[in-house]
Amino acid sequence: MMQQPRSSGDLVLADIGGTNVRFAMLSRGEVTQVEHMAVADHTQFADALAAFLARQPETKAAHRILFDVAGVVDGEYCRLTNNDWVVDGKELRARFGFTDVHLINDFEAVAWSLLALKAKDLMQHGGGAAQPDAPMLAIGPGTGFGVAAYVPRAGGFVLHGEGGHATMPGGSAREDAIIALLRKEFGHVSVERVLSGQGLENLYGAISAVDGKRVAERKAPEIMQAAAADTCAVSRAAVDMFCDMLGEAAGNLALSFGAAGGVYLAGGIPKHLRKYLPQSQFRARFDAKGRMSPYVAQIPVYLILHDDPAFLGLHALAARRGWSA
Repeated sequence: MMQQPRSSGDLVLADIGGTNVRFAMLSRGEVTQVEHMAVADHTQFADALAAFLARQPETKAAHRILFDVAGVVDGEYCRLTNNDWVVDGKELRARFGFTDVHLINDFEAVAWSLLALKAKDLMQHGGGAAQPDAPMLAIGPGTGFGVAAYVPRAGGFVLHGEGGHATMPGGSAREDAIIALLRKEFGHVSVERVLSGQGLENLYGAISAVDGKRVAERKAPEIMQAAAADTCAVSRAAVDMFCDMLGEAAGNLALSFGAAGGVYLAGGIPKHLRKYLPQSQFRARFDAKGRMSPYVAQIPVYLILHDDPAFLGLHALAARRGWSA
């Protein structure tokens, strides 16, 4: 039997990551409170959606869903990169009765949010003033590594891709040794293999092996905690290298997109590095681009402090489609 979606508005919004999924409604032009769920608590996205809809007031039927997902989008279909979920618009139409289903990449949603962010939502980390009418780049490590750019021309549009799966370069002999070790395990060492939650764990393990130090097994949050408390030299070295490599990758992407409108760091990890990034080599590595260093040095980098920028982006996109009334 087809379930009828129930809500306080006519548009369901969802932000689907590798670890967490978040839901809200767009009602009377405003986004309702965001509800967070763990991906591991539900077999498939449709089950999580059903649980969310069951908790909504029975006032106005929701006929549309607009959502972003951490994976490669093929029309209304996506198999997530970092968990077992499959999102299928055809299934959602049949099960919930949606008339409109629109699916985008998760960092495409973040890119759409950039014009809506306020000064209080941002913390600048180096560079000069953002150039008007220049591309604005949203990147970030979380469960994976996302990349998308907002281009404020021809009415504004977003370019997104799978930059997190590009090859990660080494910036020093030590990083080359770490990447060489990881290559034995993974074959191809992408940006995401080192700049993500799992990537931090990969760095931690590889550094301990290269340095010949035996350490306790730690997950990414534990590595960050040990680094902050200065209780584990390998944890500190892993976070140091993470920040260095993040600067390297961010600077490369800024060059690739010509992102003179600014580089915006989003995702689950950067906010945890809020106090750590200014002490790190992040900005030095961002700027170290040879003959193009003066160009890159002018590009501002912003850490996004807003809790749910993807919903700002989904709201902006809904408005462009005439769905936000």
